[in-house]
Amino acid sequence: MIGFQGGETSRGVVLRTFLANLTVPCAAHIIGHTGSPEAVGERTFPMLEPALTPRPVIEELTKNGVSHVICLPDSETNYLYEQMQEEDSLRLVPVCREGETLAIAAGLWVGGKRPVVLIQNTGLFEAGDSIRGLGVDVNLPVVLIIGYRGWTRHGKTPDSAGRITEPTLNAWGISYFLVETDDDIGRLSLSFEEAERTNRPVACLMGAEYA
Repeated sequence: MIGFQGGETSRGVVLRTFLANLTVPCAAHIIGHTGSPEAVGERTFPMLEPALTPRPVIEELTKNGVSHVICLPDSETNYLYEQMQEEDSLRLVPVCREGETLAIAAGLWVGGKRPVVLIQNTGLFEAGDSIRGLGVDVNLPVVLIIGYRGWTRHGKTPDSAGRITEPTLNAWGISYFLVETDDDIGRLSLSFEEAERTNRPVACLMGAEYA
């Protein structure tokens, strides 16, 4: 073996050189997250953004005694829908169009059940007349869990669905809460409390896709 620096072998030199020049990839970069950088030692890594995951949502629903989830599944709620199917205490009621959701929810409520409606904001617009007639006019204390398509808190919102969701709810006099991460999940319980207190529909806007 060839000696280096007081007996260090060539293999040792190669290994030391490799380690000195090694660039360690950040897990956040690998899985596609971006965010504000955080210095770690002498290198800078992007921070993982907080996520919205299905399990805490399901736990909030079961904690609040939800019996039925009336829904029109879409790509943004796919992970949530799959995990709700495995929850024995929740009965899923798929619909063909969002306008059907309030009629089904009203019937279940009259029968002593506690349903929620799970739709996207584009479905909110489609269901407008049934929300008005069966939700607002009948004083139906139902929580509407609405996927907030087009929502961005980074400024410009090019998707009109994102721009007109809150003005639409305000026009109908429907209170709403915004949920963007698992840290916000307690607002689901606040939605149930508000619906019971006011005897009116209350919306929970889900401002992120499920991870």
